[in-house]
Amino acid sequence: MADRPDGERKAGSNKPALALHVPEPKYRPGDTVDFSDLDIGEPGKQPRPDEACDPSEMGELAYGLVRVLGDDDKAHGPWDPKLDPETLRTMLHNMALVRAFDERMFRGQRQGKTSFYMKCTGEEATSVAAAMALASDDMVFPSYRQQGILIARGYPLIEMINQIYSNKGDKLKGRQLPIMYSSREHSFFSISGNLATQTPQAVGWAMASAIKGDSRIAATWVGEGSTAEGDFHSACTFATVYNAPVILNVINNQWAISSFSGFAGAERTTFAARALGYGLAGLRVDGNDALACFAAQQWAANRARANAGPTLIEYFTYRAEGHSTSDDPTGYRSAQERTEWPLGDPVMRLKRHLIAIGEWDEERQEKMDLEAAERVKAATKEAEKNGILGHGLHHPFRTMFEDVFEELPWHLREQSKQAIREREIKFPEGRPNA
Repeated sequence: MADRPDGERKAGSNKPALALHVPEPKYRPGDTVDFSDLDIGEPGKQPRPDEACDPSEMGELAYGLVRVLGDDDKAHGPWDPKLDPETLRTMLHNMALVRAFDERMFRGQRQGKTSFYMKCTGEEATSVAAAMALASDDMVFPSYRQQGILIARGYPLIEMINQIYSNKGDKLKGRQLPIMYSSREHSFFSISGNLATQTPQAVGWAMASAIKGDSRIAATWVGEGSTAEGDFHSACTFATVYNAPVILNVINNQWAISSFSGFAGAERTTFAARALGYGLAGLRVDGNDALACFAAQQWAANRARANAGPTLIEYFTYRAEGHSTSDDPTGYRSAQERTEWPLGDPVMRLKRHLIAIGEWDEERQEKMDLEAAERVKAATKEAEKNGILGHGLHHPFRTMFEDVFEELPWHLREQSKQAIREREIKFPEGRPNA
C-alpha cells in the first residue's frame, strides 16, 4: 500500500529518502557490558511532594529515580519510610522465601514435575515491598511475576504448588497455566496470560469501589513491554478521566521475553513519563531498593485513598534470569548484564541495610535462608502427594464442564453425559479420577 501507483511521477525526488529506526539493544551475547551511562542519581536527593499535589508539579519525578538506600547501606532523604526493624525483617523474610520458592519450583520444572515456571529473581522488592505498603484487602491485579504478593499476604505455599502442578489439590482445577494463581480471600485477581488485560480491569474495579463508596483501592502490575498494548493506554485514559483510586505499577526489568525495552519506547523516554501525557501522577523508582519501593507504593496508596488521583509507578529493575523456563537468555543478551547491573540485588541490599543499623547479622541471614528452603521443601513434598505432571492425579474428568455456567446448558449436559459414558466404556473397572 505504501508503493506509488504505477506510472506516477515521483514527486519531490530531490528530497532525502526517509529512514526507519529499528531499536537494537546495546549488548548482545559475548559483548562487554558497561552501564556507566545510566543516570541512577544519588539516594535521598529526589523530593517527596505532597500526596495530594497536582501531577503537573511532579514532572521531574518521572525522569529521575527515587532512591533511599545509599552505598553506605543507610536510608537517606525524604522518601525514607522509616520502617521499624521488625517490619524490615519481615520484608527480608518474605523476599528470601520468594527466592527459595522460585529455586525449588524451577528445579521441579526441570525434573518434569510441572510444565512451566517463571522466576522473579532480582525483582522481589517490586512485589513484596509494594504489597506490604497496601492494605491487606486492597485488590491487586498482578502479572505473572508477582508471586511475592501472595507470599507477603500469607497465602499457603502448598496451594501455590498445587496450582503449579495442576494436581487434584489445585483449586483452579487445572484450568490455568502454572503460576497463574487466583485467590478471592487474599484479594488477588486471577492472572491472565493475555498481557495488559489486567490494567483496565484494575481501573474498572477501582471505579466500582469509588461508585459504591468503599474504602478499598486497586493496584495492578504490568511489564514495561506490555505498556505498548492498547489495553494499557485505555486504562490510563479511564484512570485519569474518572480519577480512579488505582495504582499502575510498571515493572521495567529491561527485557520483554527476548525483546529489549526499546521496542516499548525506552529509547525515547522513561515509562513513568507516560503518566504526564495522561495527567497522571508519575514516579520512577529504584526497583532494587526495597525501601524506595515501599515508600512509592505507600505514597500512591495514600493519594488514591484521599481521592487525589491515580498514580503510575515505574520500577527500574533488572530481570536477572530467563523470561521463563521456556527461555534461554544467553541467546539474546550478554551474560555480564546481571553482574554489571548498577542497582545490585534487592535481597542483599535490604540485608546489608539491616546489618548496618545493627538489627541483623550474617548468621541470622544464613539461618533464615535455610529455614525458608526447608519450609518450601516441606510444602512441596506435601503438594506432591496430590500429584505431579503426568502422574494422573488430577481433578475428575467430569469437572471440565463445571464452574463456567450458573446453570449448565442442555447441550453441555448431553456432552458431559456422553463423555462420562465413553470413559466408563474405556475404563470399565473405573479410575479414582473418572
